[in-house]
Amino acid sequence: MIKVIVIGAGGRMGRMLVTGIANDKDLELVGAVEAPSVPFIGKDAGELAGIAKIGVEITGDSHLSELFKKADVAINFITPKEAVIKHLQVAVENKKPMVIGTTGFNADEMIKIKELAGNIPCVMAPNMSIGINVMLKVIRDMAKVLGDDYDVEVIEIHHHFKKDSPSGTADRIARVLAESLNRDLDEVGIYGRKGIIGERTVEEIGIHAVRAGDIVGDHIVLFGGIGERIEIIHRAQSRDPYVKGALRAAKWVVNASNGLHDISEVLGLQ
Repeated sequence: MIKVIVIGAGGRMGRMLVTGIANDKDLELVGAVEAPSVPFIGKDAGELAGIAKIGVEITGDSHLSELFKKADVAINFITPKEAVIKHLQVAVENKKPMVIGTTGFNADEMIKIKELAGNIPCVMAPNMSIGINVMLKVIRDMAKVLGDDYDVEVIEIHHHFKKDSPSGTADRIARVLAESLNRDLDEVGIYGRKGIIGERTVEEIGIHAVRAGDIVGDHIVLFGGIGERIEIIHRAQSRDPYVKGALRAAKWVVNASNGLHDISEVLGLQ
């Protein structure tokens, strides 16, 4: 039985992770952590998730080091990016692996995460969905074959609560495409268009964000050629795929080597 801490247990993903762990015969929830300011500190994590009481109280993150003493791994989906890095530091101090699903980190923050993850096994991915990661593998090969003869555009659609733009998944998609096409996304990425912008260049990669309602997450990759277009579409109808991927990563990372790992390694897609 793998003993798990869920960090961000009161959020939408956190509550679903609590439920997923409760229904998984190989996993046991031993800790549920949230920011100390949230109103449900002290509540039972199972009850908050909408299932029966499970005897695991939601605590502030100051208790994380204590919880690691009885845990095998932590899954971190908390929103504040600064908190994720702080929690990763605590995991390193306790020599315990971590799975990170939080997105929106800048270049300096990623350098710090990679540095810390060199000391423990850590899986980090902007999207834990198995379908999205199969999509990444497919578009990598497609871009190499289609090359510069096809314009490349990425469109992502999410609920109006989402704070970062573009989504971490859209950024990952764009970077995979740029790498396959031997381009630097920081030089050719175009984030939306407005005004008299002139003719589209051959090398640019367009990334566009839409925010509306309660849409869980759509990602569209469009290869536009003369006389035809190819569209690869992934639509998340619920957050269940993210939960399944995160739990699969938690089972995998406890036996992994130190360093920052991608979900594609967990899924055997590399």
